[in-house]
Amino acid sequence: MIKEISDIMIRNRIISLTIAAVIIYSQALNAQADKKYIRKGNREYEKNKFSESEILYRKSIDKNKNAPDAVFNIGDALYKQNKFEDAGKQFMENLNLNEDKDKKSAALYNLGNSLLKANKVKESIDAYKGSLKLNPRNPEAKYNLAYAQDLLKQQQEQQQQQQQQQNKDKQDQKKDQNKQDNKDQNNQDKEQQNNEKQNQDQQDQQQEMSKDDAQRLLDALANEEKNVQEKVKLAKAAKERVRTTKNW
Repeated sequence: MIKEISDIMIRNRIISLTIAAVIIYSQALNAQADKKYIRKGNREYEKNKFSESEILYRKSIDKNKNAPDAVFNIGDALYKQNKFEDAGKQFMENLNLNEDKDKKSAALYNLGNSLLKANKVKESIDAYKGSLKLNPRNPEAKYNLAYAQDLLKQQQEQQQQQQQQQNKDKQDQKKDQNKQDNKDQNNQDKEQQNNEKQNQDQQDQQQEMSKDDAQRLLDALANEEKNVQEKVKLAKAAKERVRTTKNW
């Protein structure tokens, strides 16, 4: 009974070792395959066939998910295709996969280049600084850092000038608007004065006409009274003639 158990344990041990060997062998084959695709991708990259090299690098990752060199190379291929934001993502991923300081520094340097090309100047400065902390001897990182800092300063000065110009334009527009408002107000005042003058003239004309009408009425009444008086005189004279005639 003890022997049978021992045989079973031995067989299980052999099976376990066989499985482990198969896994190791499979991993070795995958490792060889991913490096094979990296080498092929490098050859295409050197021929400036960046799209083709990207495809081969991605095939390498299919064989080995944790292939930092392939991730880094994909970033390079994307950068050469002017896909700067996508390239930056690859360099960030490579940064997380690597433990080697020099490789981390290289990933940060390329990340800085990608950010700079994507016009993210402030972020690129941070990346270059991070690269130099890990590898202070990189002259290209120093040069690009200085360039990015100068570029950021120029952009800030331009933004300040644009803001000042915008403020000046707003002030000029406000002054012009005030002038126009004053001009419109003056025109309205003049128009109002003209209207008031016209109304006054009309009132004066009406008053003048009223005076003329009153004078004509007075003249008419005077004439009528005169006519009445003359009729009265004539009537009196007629009576006197009548009486004289009667006396005869």
